Order: sequence, then structure tokens, then C-alpha cells
Amino acid sequence: MKCLINKYISVDTLSYKTISANKATVDKQWLLVDAEGETLGRLASKVALLLRGKRKPNFTPHVDCGDNVVIINAEKINLTGKKWDSKTYVRHTGYPGGQRFTTANEMLAKDPARIVEKSIKGMLPKNKLGAELFRNLKVYAGTAHNQEAQKPTAINLNDFK
Repeated sequence: MKCLINKYISVDTLSYKTISANKATVDKQWLLVDAEGETLGRLASKVALLLRGKRKPNFTPHVDCGDNVVIINAEKINLTGKKWDSKTYVRHTGYPGGQRFTTANEMLAKDPARIVEKSIKGMLPKNKLGAELFRNLKVYAGTAHNQEAQKPTAINLNDFK
């Protein structure tokens, strides 16, 4: 018995093409996140994933395919343990001996949105793409925000794992 093989069977190669997103094909949305009662690190890691777009099926590592995120109630975040007094933020003026330290309590009193911004920025890539992704983030201390015209969709971060 001979087995005959049809050598004229071809595979449709166009159906196996890998799809790569670019600026023209990316679907960006506006999302509204309420930070009231959220723990800072958990909030920041979930928002960083939304900004990066890693939850989308067409995620491409070198393209900004994430969403625009608006965070409200930044002054109502939580820090666990004694971090309000022991967590320090370090900056440098650029002059000799110019190292300056600020605690989380002092930064909350001065600008509550900056605590959230610094924690999210630390979770984004440290390159041009990370700077571009950070521009898609808007953080507000209170409930009022300037993005009503974009009609952001309110999401609950607890729905993500």
C-alpha cells in the first residue's frame, strides 16, 4: 500500500500574521479612577498597567497603546504601617550638600497629587516611552477635574486582579 501525499496543499499564510500596533491603530480611552481608600502601591501598580496598555490584546512593547487615566481624590490615599512618618522622598538641588528629604506627611500637606504621580512614574519604563506614557496621566487632589469634555469612564480597580 502506498500513501499518496498531495504536494499541492498550501497553507494560507496571511491568516497567521502577527499584528503589531502603531499610533494609527491604537484605541485609546479615557478612564476615571477614584483613589479614595486605596493603598498607594496597589493603586500605582494597577494604574501603571493601564497606562502601559498591558491588559489589551494588541499590546506592543515599543508603542504607547495604553489608556489616558484621570485620578481623583489623591489626598485620600492610604499608606500602611508607619510610612506616613518614615517614608522619605529624596531630591537634590544640584549644589554640593543640596540633598533634601521630605516625609510622606509633609508631601501630602504640600501637594497630595505628587505622591501618587511619583509612585506611578517609578513603575513606568525609564526611557522616552515612559515619559510619553506619563503624559497620559492626570492626578487631582479633590473630586473636581478638568477632563469632563473627554467623558472618562469610571472604573473600579478592585475588579482587576
